[in-house]
Amino acid sequence: MRCIHMNIRQAVFVLLTFLANNIQSADNTIKLTANNVRKNATSTIDIKELDILNIPVENCPLNFACKDLPVECLHCPLNDTCEYGELLHADCHVKSTTKCHGRRDFPKKYICRYCYQTERWEHNCDLRATCDSVSSPRDIYTSNCTVHDNILCLGHRTFYKKIVCNWTKGKRWWTTLALSITLGGFGADRFYLGHWQEGIGKLFSFGGLGVWTIVDVVLISLHYLGPADGSLYL
Repeated sequence: MRCIHMNIRQAVFVLLTFLANNIQSADNTIKLTANNVRKNATSTIDIKELDILNIPVENCPLNFACKDLPVECLHCPLNDTCEYGELLHADCHVKSTTKCHGRRDFPKKYICRYCYQTERWEHNCDLRATCDSVSSPRDIYTSNCTVHDNILCLGHRTFYKKIVCNWTKGKRWWTTLALSITLGGFGADRFYLGHWQEGIGKLFSFGGLGVWTIVDVVLISLHYLGPADGSLYL
């Protein structure tokens, strides 16, 4: 019986040793595979970083003068340690996938500032026509703005900006005033501005027997009465 127990113990010991060795070997294999994957991923990232200039840009025009290409088609390292307002030069070169005429390497002037600090005429914003332009104070809304494609600046080229409501549908102040003076008794000025209910009231009351007509002439001349949709006069 003792011999049988000894044989069983030896068999169990051998089996456990075999399993432990296999587990250790599998663990080493997993680690080696993980290291290879990490190396391959790092190599891929490096290749992408080195090859980033070869990525095609859809908005780049073909057969264009190189110096007139949009900024998205150029690689221009900017100095982010400059002082605000300082006039600098960036050494730009055209991305390799873009075809253009002329010298592919050239300097380009730029002002030290972030893109959101550019002037109003240097970027385009999505204007909103649902706000009230004649309210006091005027409505303010947040818009999505993008810098013009020929402007070099630091940071993101698209940014959010608060804009004062300022839009028009083409209603002219002089036309409104002329209608108010000549045909105001029939509500023509109110109809022109889109105030339909008040226009009908003026029409059937003959301009409030003249009083309403005079009041509207004064309000329109002072720009106090504007279009019903909240837009500004042209």
